[in-house]
Parts: sequence; structure tokens; C-alpha cells
Amino acid sequence: MDDGLGFDPRIAVEHLRGSDPTLARVIADIGPFVIELNQAGTIFAALAKAIVYQQLTGKAAATIFARLLALFPDTPESPTPAQLFSVSDEELRGAGLSRSKLLSLRDLARRSANGELPALPEIHQMADEAIIERLTEVRGIGRWTAEMLLIFRLGRPDVLPADDYGVRKGFAIAYDRELPSRKELEAYGVRWKPYRSVASWYLWRAVERATAGNAVPLQPRQEKV
Repeated sequence: MDDGLGFDPRIAVEHLRGSDPTLARVIADIGPFVIELNQAGTIFAALAKAIVYQQLTGKAAATIFARLLALFPDTPESPTPAQLFSVSDEELRGAGLSRSKLLSLRDLARRSANGELPALPEIHQMADEAIIERLTEVRGIGRWTAEMLLIFRLGRPDVLPADDYGVRKGFAIAYDRELPSRKELEAYGVRWKPYRSVASWYLWRAVERATAGNAVPLQPRQEKV
């Protein structure tokens, strides 16, 4: 089992190969499953960065996040709730945050300070849907953002982001179909359980492979904040 993952990727890939011949061909084409988990030390840090990065290109988001961190010297990963409380709206706006994202970060900081945000030891004991329900109480955190945290921070094996454009597009490419609806993708994806996160990863890679000639590979769709 890879460090940080809640499952053995080799078993997951073999299960997907055996349960879906079309996805098996995608797996053969793409190669091994290799995922890089976000190593944020707290759920607060992971969500704060997610809020900043929503609906932006990676380069633009990284620039704004660097400006945010520059407001707090000696803070390499993420500002703390207390630090966010210590600066003005004008300073946060000056770093490049939209008013909506500023309000989302304020709400995230408030909930974290009040103990409403689960700590990592607690969240590791929670079921996926319970985590989604808890995190989406935060302003600006929708189901998609919670699902990305489940996959890329917590290493959960069975998450299917059925509203994600990249997953839907990858399915359309792999299965030579029109873009599926959420309901259609969920119904088909039952055969991938309990490793739908891995299936999703391969569908994202299918899109990247199909668009390899483009300057910027397609990334998972991000929510507006």
C-alpha cells in the first residue's frame, strides 16, 4: 500500500481491469496508477488553498497564494485562522483575492477557530459522505472541492466526482459516447466500486492524453466561489 493511500493501488487496478473491459484498455494505454497526494498538514490548510485556487489557472492561483503567504512571513504552508483574523479585508484584496473568496476564507477561519472543522485524526475516522456534508457547510466549499480533498489529501479509494467535467469528458472519450449526465455516470460507475477514485484518475488521464497537443492540459473542473 502506498504511503497515505487508504488502499492498495495494485489491487484497485486489477479490480477495474476485471470489472470493465473498456476501462481495462484505458489502463493499458495510460500505464500505472500514480497519484501525488496533497501533504497539507491540516484540513484548514488544504481547504484554504483550495479556495484560493478555485476557478483560476494553476499559474494565476499560485501567484495569488504566494502573495497571501507573503502577508505572513515564516508561514510556508498556509496562514492560520488567527493570522487571517489579524489582517484587513484590504490587505487580502491586495493579494488578489476576490471579495467572494475573501469571505470564504473568513468563514473557514471562523469555523476552524470554533472547532467546527474536523481535525485530521477525526476526519480519518469519518465516512466519505459525512465528510462532504460537514465540509460543505463552509462558504465556498461545494461537493466538488470536498471530493477533491477526499481523493487527493485523504487518499480515499471510492470517490466518483460525477459532476466533474474532466471525468465526464474522459468517459465520453474512452467509451465513444456523448458527455454523460451525473446520473448516467453514477449508474455506469457502480461496476468500479470500491475503487471509483482510481477510475476517475484514469478518466482524467484519458482527457490529457487526447489533448496532448494543447498547450495546457485539461484540469478537473473547479467550482466558483
